[in-house]
Amino acid sequence: MTAVEEHAVPGNGPYAITTGFDGALWYTLVHSGQIGRLVPGEQPTSYQLDPESGPTIIVAGPDGALWFTEYKAHRIGRITTGGAVTEFPLPECGPYGIAAGSDGALWFTETAADRIGRITTDGEVAEFPLPTTGAFPSAITAGPDGGMWFTLNQANAIGRIGQDGAVTVHPIPTEAAAPVGIAAGPDGALWFVEIAAGQIGRITVDGQVAEFPLPDRTSRPHAIAPGGDSALWFTEWGGNRVGSITTDGAIATHDLPTPGSEPHGIALGPDSALWTALEHGALARITP
Repeated sequence: MTAVEEHAVPGNGPYAITTGFDGALWYTLVHSGQIGRLVPGEQPTSYQLDPESGPTIIVAGPDGALWFTEYKAHRIGRITTGGAVTEFPLPECGPYGIAAGSDGALWFTETAADRIGRITTDGEVAEFPLPTTGAFPSAITAGPDGGMWFTLNQANAIGRIGQDGAVTVHPIPTEAAAPVGIAAGPDGALWFVEIAAGQIGRITVDGQVAEFPLPDRTSRPHAIAPGGDSALWFTEWGGNRVGSITTDGAIATHDLPTPGSEPHGIALGPDSALWTALEHGALARITP
């Protein structure tokens, strides 16, 4: 039996979530322009940014701080575990996904500019053009091969960028699948969600793609993350559910208690439970 507990948080629009090195959950509040922090069992705190900045994805950085994208303000942000914020302006590009690379830098996607960006922990930015236009690069993650892997939402493909900036693009077999979330799995492959096709995808580092249809093909899966064991967990934004998929493709889904809660980001928490950000105003703790 999978248990789900909702924890209301202040602010507007919990969107992405990650675990920091301080044993706390950190999350973005996309509609109120805030970063939130929650130690499981305690009261949440939040830190105000520009209210119109649109903070989206947040990750633990290689320097012990949290790094996040400001989609509307075209900035990369950094917040220490004590709440000190630094922001790094970018050319107008709509940054969305961000992930720490094996090179000690952060890599991010530029949805509106068909580029992948790289920022060092002291704020030095480099940008790498993609070989296609209108691709809408979305989520990004570090692969087991030293490269960064990302979804190309409008190009219907998965991309890889090496430390040298060389980009490889792997098309998805299902047309118009619109991939969004991506994560490195425990099996040495990359796993991604197809929001428009209602499927989970798996791609090996040599580009072989497999797809696993969800029970509800209209569920609009959004984010995916490793669950700390042999499964990955994902959110069904349109289906009001969370689900898991094992590395051999076995899928289970679980309804969320509040209708229309709009689950977005999901992450393994410091308490070994799964936590998901519900845009309607809460974090949900999932214990399998």
